[in-house]
Amino acid sequence: MKMSAGVEWALHCCVVLTSVAEPVPAARLAELHDVSPTYLAKQLQALARAGLVQSVQGKSGGYVLTRSPAAITLLDVVEAIDGPDPAFVCTEIRQRGPLAAPPERCATPCPIARAMAAAESARRAALSSVTIADLAGQVETDSGAGTLKTVGTWLGNDLP
Repeated sequence: MKMSAGVEWALHCCVVLTSVAEPVPAARLAELHDVSPTYLAKQLQALARAGLVQSVQGKSGGYVLTRSPAAITLLDVVEAIDGPDPAFVCTEIRQRGPLAAPPERCATPCPIARAMAAAESARRAALSSVTIADLAGQVETDSGAGTLKTVGTWLGNDLP
């Protein structure tokens, strides 16, 4: 399953927002990640619509997480950006064409639909089992203790 680039950007933003107590402007987050400010702002707006971040208005405005990083899963972020629809949607192709099966023979999902539903269930379970707090902890392990503190300090410097 292919996820949009916005998912990656949104996840990175959520992780770095764990390092600050004050709102961070979208432009500052875009600068940190060297991505398009306009496109990143759209991802942050989607996170805000989903209730994962809050947009704070004003001179010292920006974005903050709305809940504990341990209460935000990867699935929450993926669904906020790409939507909740499954990757596969059965169109009952077996009921089409010259050898179409009659509807009464299609009362249960076909093997393809069952296999794809199982894969979707596994995908959702995997994404639900990892939180933003988990990712933040892994950043500290992989990149060194204090990495997110350094990021938080950088995000807070030179703000307008």
